[in-house]
Amino acid sequence: MELLPNDVDPSILFYLLILLIGVGSFFFGDFRNQLSRNFQYMAVWVLIFLGAVVLYGFKDTLQTQLFPTSVAQVDGEDILLNRARDGHFYATLTINGADVEFLVDTGATSVVLSKDDAEKIGLDLDRLAYTGRAQTANGTVSTANIRLKEVSFAGRLDRNVRASVNGGELDGSLLGMSYLSRFSVIQIEGNTLRLMP
Repeated sequence: MELLPNDVDPSILFYLLILLIGVGSFFFGDFRNQLSRNFQYMAVWVLIFLGAVVLYGFKDTLQTQLFPTSVAQVDGEDILLNRARDGHFYATLTINGADVEFLVDTGATSVVLSKDDAEKIGLDLDRLAYTGRAQTANGTVSTANIRLKEVSFAGRLDRNVRASVNGGELDGSLLGMSYLSRFSVIQIEGNTLRLMP
């Protein structure tokens, strides 16, 4: 059983441990009562400063941990997504009432659902017509063309979105251009993907 998630940066734990030791020794150490009051105040400010430095140095890591990449942030009418630790952007959309996490893929022509996610939104896989073909890294796979009745994303509601269900093995669903083209601008700024209406 793992005590810590795999994606936690060990260096941040090291610096937080140092900070914790410093705070603990100040409040619980035997020398506390021997220090002058002014030195105690100075030590508190030093610890606060060191804590601020640590937090600033790991702001990107903390932001990723506190605000998962699948959660979209709204800046006015724009939708912002943070880059995940694997270098990709992910977004969670509500399709026909069910939440589905997508890998944002501007190289994909359409929205592509995995079979698991297709079932999750209420599709009967046995009734789909896998008449399409798509080239993937694993070769050619069959696809079934569908229309998504309702797609909700960060307060935005779209209807009748063109999509397909991948008939092969797909680890996760892809958010392709049949949906992304509904935005006027798709812009990457550092580790942020901005979608502008």
